[in-house]
Amino acid sequence: MNKRRYSNRRRKNILRVFILLMTIIITVVMWRTIKIDVQVGELTLPKILQSEKSFADTSGEWNLILVNRNHYIPNNYQVELTELSNGKKVDSRIYPELQQKIMDEKINEYEKQGYSAKEAKKRAEKYVAIPDTSEHQLGLSVDINADTDKCSSEKVYPWLDENAYKYGFVKRYPEDKTDITGISNEPWHYRYVGTTVAKIMKEENLCLEEYLEKYK
Repeated sequence: MNKRRYSNRRRKNILRVFILLMTIIITVVMWRTIKIDVQVGELTLPKILQSEKSFADTSGEWNLILVNRNHYIPNNYQVELTELSNGKKVDSRIYPELQQKIMDEKINEYEKQGYSAKEAKKRAEKYVAIPDTSEHQLGLSVDINADTDKCSSEKVYPWLDENAYKYGFVKRYPEDKTDITGISNEPWHYRYVGTTVAKIMKEENLCLEEYLEKYK
């Protein structure tokens, strides 16, 4: 009985010594690694871990860059963005085609209603800006819609119409100016023109085309 207890105690002591030795070895290795990194002045622990990642190759064609769980976006990767009417942003290089797609879908919608190709295009252009003519490409326009969880658009749009000019914004496509702007009423679309100009346009009920013709 005593021999068995002695044997168990001996195994436990050996295991403790083994664990202690392994802990010391790991600590020394880690310390030497970190010390070397500090002396070199190039690598830190986060960079060591990051170096294990594979980054996407951005030297080729921009539209064929592969990004997935094995190809991370490089930290220095930059791209020019264009904001869409829904507030989302896309690479500015794809915007012209995306805008054309919206136009094509609208034309197709009118053709299905029985309009000729010419008439369908004419009607579509009243609702969708012709590619390369959208103010969103300027970065000066925003589409402001109501947070329906808090209020309705019927309350937001009138408020914007009455107050946006105070902040330098004007309703770009008013309902009573469609014959001038060529775009149907868009109570959500606001364009920045500056507080001085916005005040004049509001007081004189001018759209941007009218203001420029009168004052410029």
